[in-house]
Amino acid sequence: MTDHVIENRPRTDPADIWAPKLVALDIDGTILDHDQRLTDRVRESVRAVADLGVHVVIATGRSLYETVPVLDRLGLVNGWAVCSNGSVTLRLDPMAPGGYEVSDTVTFDPSSVLTLLREHLPTALYALENGSGEFLLTAPFPPGELEGPYTRVATFEELCAENACRVVVRSPEHTSDDFLELTRSIGLNGVNYAVGWSAWLDLAPNSVSKASALEVIRGRLAVDADATLAVGDGRNDIEMFGWAGKAVAMGNATDDVKPHADVVTGTVEEDGLADVLEKLLER
Repeated sequence: MTDHVIENRPRTDPADIWAPKLVALDIDGTILDHDQRLTDRVRESVRAVADLGVHVVIATGRSLYETVPVLDRLGLVNGWAVCSNGSVTLRLDPMAPGGYEVSDTVTFDPSSVLTLLREHLPTALYALENGSGEFLLTAPFPPGELEGPYTRVATFEELCAENACRVVVRSPEHTSDDFLELTRSIGLNGVNYAVGWSAWLDLAPNSVSKASALEVIRGRLAVDADATLAVGDGRNDIEMFGWAGKAVAMGNATDDVKPHADVVTGTVEEDGLADVLEKLLER
């Protein structure tokens, strides 16, 4: 993770949130729960905000192919989406093949960081996402993770030879705290990284994050920096919180994420996102 000094923000009530012109929304743990459930209330509130002319931008760690079905479920057909923690940006266009075009892709040479991590995690699973949104896996991931036609098993050497927009390290025998300690102890130079809620490590090109991609989109849309709102729940949302004019953490966010937000709303199971968006609609 890129080092940032962000002081704990004062908490305010969600009712105090103003009406932004750009709303950036995480997917997992924010829009969808961990069973991939999308409630009618959340979907309707997202659509209602978009219908008002607010730029609703999905910002997720998911790959392109994992993101597009969620856009379809939300009914978002215009606008932008940030995938792969900022490495891939989509412009939504109902007239384009598949309903989108890839506007930006950032890749890096992962060989040195992969070699370093394998020295410390020889039994871990490794995956590389290339610029086309496809994953090369050293072995199948646990059920429900990185499955589908966009994945194929490859050797570790093949991963090292590919340019990557994202690298994933998964070690079911470890915890997220183990991963946090490892990243602090070995140093991960030349990449941006985030540890997930499980023993899941995401690596992106240096200085690339949801925040960096959102800043490009904000400039293209000519939206003032103060007129932006971000909602998320994960460590990979912390930089996005620092980018946003105002930030909301989901109630299910971990304790090290919540202090970076202006507001803590309800959990994803409680439709905490809908609570925030419905307050905006009242404005």
